[in-house]
Amino acid sequence: MRPAEQTALVVESARALGFDLCGVAPAEDFPELSRLPEWLSSGRAGEMRYLADSRRHSPAAAMPGARSVIVCALNYNTDHPHSTEFAASSESGCGWISRYAWGEDYHLVLKKKLELLIEKMRARFDEPFEARAYVDTGPIVERVAAKHAGLGWLGKNTCLIHEQLGSWLFLGVILTNLDLAPSLGPGEPPPADLCGNCTLCLDACPTGALTEAYVMDARLCISYLTIELRGSVPEKLREPMGLHVFGCDICQDVCPWNRRAPASPAPEFQPRQMGGQTVLAPELEWLAGLAESDFQRIFRKSAVKRAKWQGLVRNACIALGNSAPQPGTPAQDRVGRILDRLAASPDAVVAESAGWALARIQ
Repeated sequence: MRPAEQTALVVESARALGFDLCGVAPAEDFPELSRLPEWLSSGRAGEMRYLADSRRHSPAAAMPGARSVIVCALNYNTDHPHSTEFAASSESGCGWISRYAWGEDYHLVLKKKLELLIEKMRARFDEPFEARAYVDTGPIVERVAAKHAGLGWLGKNTCLIHEQLGSWLFLGVILTNLDLAPSLGPGEPPPADLCGNCTLCLDACPTGALTEAYVMDARLCISYLTIELRGSVPEKLREPMGLHVFGCDICQDVCPWNRRAPASPAPEFQPRQMGGQTVLAPELEWLAGLAESDFQRIFRKSAVKRAKWQGLVRNACIALGNSAPQPGTPAQDRVGRILDRLAASPDAVVAESAGWALARIQ
């Protein structure tokens, strides 16, 4: 089977498995990755030390003998409100969980589909081959590979953007030693950058994490602060976090390319119930009051578990401090009791965050 026929078969099989997009890029040194060392040396990766893995500089370094990168994308958008709409109309006692974590853990969903795709390839290809599937779990910069597989451009908010699907896309990759035909023909450039003069994402970021177009300082990003950061959130960034308790969608919510983005019919990504609460806008008092055993049970198959119990309760405390319950109301009394109890927690991070929030609402 010729390389072009193999690529066509991979794309067809990926579509049959429910992927919205699929493309192939050569396992080469993408030009964007040459800027990675400078970004890392500036400290903008924060505590995400895994990003310094030298294998991230080239897909070929991630798997010896790799010749092709298969990139698959799955739409996770839903018809539910954006965080910007929630902030303008919601009850102050609810928090925001990023859209990508509303349903099942995307790592599990995509990994299963990628492994099925590899099985289909083995059943159809005569020659033996090696393949490794990754979903945010390997030393691969998926969005850069996706660009060179023809799936979209890298927007000013640093997300991959597709002209029809927008940026609500989960990405997964398969490295293989198969010499597949690239989706982009010889000399054909990746999709054009259609961000134009728009700066809505930069203007909307509450913490200024998009320090310039196409450049993210993770240390300022609400997603990093609520998920990746272990320890206390810098005090100057707590108020701008607002009611976010896990992740942030603002730079995607305001993106014009997401205004007509289709909603996914996949049941795996629809908002689910957790412990009697909707993941769409859980009550902050409930989140702050979760015992660690409850956290482990409720978020077992959710991406929210990445924040760990300490992180989620810390975030809930900060959000409660930003929720501004009316003085003298039962809500203020309830929140005060919760924060007072957490301020005495043996966990120093939770205790400090609760103490800060308690001072804010009194």
